[in-house]
Amino acid sequence: MKITLKYNKSVQENAGIYYDKSKKAKHKLEGAIEALEETNLKLEKLMKGNLKIVQKPMFKKKIKREWFEKFRWFYTSTGFLVIAGRDATTNEIIIKKNTDQNDLVFHTSMAGSPFAVIKSNKKKIDKKSIDETAQFVACYSKAWRMGMSTLEVFSVTPDQVTKEAPSGEYIMKGAFMIYGKKNILDPKLELFIGINEKGRIMSGPKESVQKYCEKFIEITQGQEKTTTIAKKIKSKIGGILDEIVKVIPTGGSKIAR
Repeated sequence: MKITLKYNKSVQENAGIYYDKSKKAKHKLEGAIEALEETNLKLEKLMKGNLKIVQKPMFKKKIKREWFEKFRWFYTSTGFLVIAGRDATTNEIIIKKNTDQNDLVFHTSMAGSPFAVIKSNKKKIDKKSIDETAQFVACYSKAWRMGMSTLEVFSVTPDQVTKEAPSGEYIMKGAFMIYGKKNILDPKLELFIGINEKGRIMSGPKESVQKYCEKFIEITQGQEKTTTIAKKIKSKIGGILDEIVKVIPTGGSKIAR
C-alpha cells in the first residue's frame, strides 16, 4: 500500500487524515456488505416462492372514438356506413341532423324500433346493403325480445320522413310520419358480434362482420342477461366489456351453437 504524506502537515496530522479515510472506507464496505446480504435474502425467498414479483400494469392505447359511435352502427359488406338510433333521442338526432338527400331510411311498424340510415356519400346503394341494414334494424327492434325469427322492415327516402302529423295528432319524441310508397323487406333476426384490428367492437349481419373483424361470434335470442353474455363474448373474442354490452340487443341473448 502506497502512503503519501503531506509535507506541510505534521506526523500526527497526516496520521489523522488517513484515520478518517479508513473510517469512511469501512462504513462504505459495511453498507455494501449489508446491501449484498439483503439481495441474497430476497433471492432465497424468491427461489422458495415466498416473494411475489409485482408487474406494472400495461395500458392499452385508447381507441379514438368516431362520430357515429354515439349511435348503433356497422359497415355493410360493400362498404356503406349505417347508423341507427339507440333510443328516442338518438332517433331524433339521426333523422334531423344526420340524414342527407341520397341516403336511405329504415324502420318498422313495431313500436320501439330504431330508425336507421344508410349513408350513401352520393353513391348508389346496392341491394346487398339494403338487405343487411334491414336485418340490423330487425335485430335491434322489440322482435328480438319477443323471440321472433323474422320481422317486416321498410325503407324509404329521406323526403318521405317528416314530423308533420295529421291535424289533431301528436308525434312523440323519436317518432316520425312516413308518407308514400315503402320498400318492404322481411329479414331474419341473425346477429354477429366481432372485434376489428383496431380493437373496435362491431355488430351486424354475418358477411359484414366477417369482412371487417378478425374474430366474431353469433348470438341468438335467449334468456341470459346482457352482462352475462357480454362476459362470455369477451372471453372468446376479447375487447372492452362495456363496448360489448352496448351492441347486445335488449331482451336476453345466448351464444349460438
